[in-house]
Amino acid sequence: MLYLIGLGLGDAKDVSVRGLEVIRSCSRVYLEAYTSILSVGKDALEEFYGRELILADRETVEQEADEILRDAAISDVAFLVVGDPFGATTHSDLVLRAAKAGIQHRVIHNASILSAVGCCGLQLYNFGEAVSIVFWSDAWKPESFYDKIRRNRLSGMHTLCLLDIKVKEQSIENLMRGKKIFEPPRYMTVNQAAEQLLQIVQNRRELGEELALTENTICVGLARVGAPDQHIAAGTLQQLSTVDFGGPLHSLVISGCMHPLELDMLRLFAVEPSSFDQINVEDSSTYLSS
Repeated sequence: MLYLIGLGLGDAKDVSVRGLEVIRSCSRVYLEAYTSILSVGKDALEEFYGRELILADRETVEQEADEILRDAAISDVAFLVVGDPFGATTHSDLVLRAAKAGIQHRVIHNASILSAVGCCGLQLYNFGEAVSIVFWSDAWKPESFYDKIRRNRLSGMHTLCLLDIKVKEQSIENLMRGKKIFEPPRYMTVNQAAEQLLQIVQNRRELGEELALTENTICVGLARVGAPDQHIAAGTLQQLSTVDFGGPLHSLVISGCMHPLELDMLRLFAVEPSSFDQINVEDSSTYLSS
């Protein structure tokens, strides 16, 4: 059996009782190490689980899946994922490979940012399509996520923005030279995401487009959701570009049309309470260019 086990969002103790029982009984246990991170490292997980963990980076999961599945038809193999196992499409691919090889699989779910984002007070059924915001480079500055945010806001829906993670990445120079030298890990902050969005807003303004959001759009920044030092701040996009959220991981929410109860919840985390005074909660059409 192949077990895909969610670890939750906080630390080693966020694994479910069932998940922990399976981890301790499997012949091999892999820890997926590129789509997210916990607040504790591999050593702390091994100590709590009482098991040695095999780190599985992107290359291992996407190019060496057969090694993960080796002997899974005759013994139990666990694949551990921070959050929920199906928070990343790569893990669906692993399940499909297992099925093709005639290997059974079982999923043990856990909390992910897709559900835990509700801690900021915005109601989950008012969220539209989630988007990913990637790190810009001098040569590559995609804006496609902005158009998805626009579609959500036209429907009055909130948008969860998942922020980029760069783990075990090679520079273009080392990649071209075939050198296995990796860059230090990088985790996008709310500040960086806000700054990129502000740049896109300015670009679209100069093109004369009707804006999907502006510097004054109410947003929510979240850091280390599920950890003891979880941090949430609500304010305008401009305000969030300068708030210190501390260490990773960060997420950003762009608000849509808000219910009065949602507004009351966001005020608990307000950077500046007066930012919420002029919001029209009844008319979703005000959420373009505002």
